[in-house]
Amino acid sequence: MRFPRHMFKSVTNVRTMHRENDVRIYFYRRIVHAKIFIDHHYQDTIDIDRIADQACLSKFHFIREFKRMYGKTPHKYLTSVRIQSAEKLLQKGIPASKVCHDVGFDSLSSFCSLFKRMVGLSPTSYAIQQRATASEVRKIPLKYVPGCFASQYG
Repeated sequence: MRFPRHMFKSVTNVRTMHRENDVRIYFYRRIVHAKIFIDHHYQDTIDIDRIADQACLSKFHFIREFKRMYGKTPHKYLTSVRIQSAEKLLQKGIPASKVCHDVGFDSLSSFCSLFKRMVGLSPTSYAIQQRATASEVRKIPLKYVPGCFASQYG
């Protein structure tokens, strides 16, 4: 029995689609694995080669795929993770010089300028502002309860 040619093409297309999906899933998993690596090792000295090795991809292909998936390059993502971690440590009252090294930066001046560019305040000003806000929340906690929440449960 011979199959019509159009049926053969659709079976071939289905096989091709499955292979393409498998490849996409493979790349997705590799990129996510590298992102998790960044999340767990941001405080270490890591470079793009080491991160791309975690994804088992070439450096340039990895950068393209990472940016396509997350909207920023791996380096920018690493920097943002480090700055977010620095914000948390500064809120706890840890000095900026210690925070700088704890989150993976080598230079205090580059950390301070990057922090100011991303957050809008220097690390010291940010820490002072956070302490003032925390103190005010302890004194007048109801001032920081959203109106919608207060009207619903208040």
